[in-house]
Amino acid sequence: MAYKIKLNIFEGPLDLLLFLIKKEKIDIYDIPITLITEQYLEYIDLMKLLDLDIAGDFLVMSATLLHIKSKMLLPPDEVDMENEDDEADPREELVKRLLEYKRYKEAATELSDLHKKNKEIFLRTGDGTKSKVVAPDGTEYFEANLFDLITALRKVFGSIEKETFHEVIKDRFTVSDKIHEIYHILARRSKIHLLSLFKKARNKDEIVTFFLAVLELLKMKEICVVQKDFFSEIEIIRNPEILSRLNSQITEK
Repeated sequence: MAYKIKLNIFEGPLDLLLFLIKKEKIDIYDIPITLITEQYLEYIDLMKLLDLDIAGDFLVMSATLLHIKSKMLLPPDEVDMENEDDEADPREELVKRLLEYKRYKEAATELSDLHKKNKEIFLRTGDGTKSKVVAPDGTEYFEANLFDLITALRKVFGSIEKETFHEVIKDRFTVSDKIHEIYHILARRSKIHLLSLFKKARNKDEIVTFFLAVLELLKMKEICVVQKDFFSEIEIIRNPEILSRLNSQITEK
């Protein structure tokens, strides 16, 4: 599949690391580097599978994590033992970068919060990490990001038997077909559970095509992907802003 897409919410490797740290409830000052490296590489592999436009800095971070992991696995030599107090933690530089990036990201979120509150479109959460989306029926959701979506995809792939990946499939699925299928479902229902889309799929190729259709609709700002709580099940709703504009146009006519 040669389908590339780049989203504004797909910001960089430090975003992915912060996402994994929060998802696994890890102390940022004491990162289990083996766990984080394995999960980071798994997410990179999923992005490659989806043919997402991965910037070089994601691959640089992969090499950095593997380098830190190797340094922590190597036994210290006698000289290091004598200067144990002076030996720096291999993770120290990475932690500094993460903390600095986190501060800048939170500051940028607060500024964006002020701008959006003035426009009365979105409300920010208390921890300044995710937006709230208010659906037309008044239900409030947290806005999910790309890494939340990939987490859902990772769960689905993990539940598929390995034999399924070796089946010869004649069916061809296109992103445009799946976009229209999602449109039709949203015309009948106010929301779709992302996992229900994946469960409709007959094979891995169709799952990936559904996923790319969701990303394309996000890029077009036709939908929002939301959660009731952080890391809870992802739902798809029509973009409240577009629905509001359509209703206004109908009222004016």
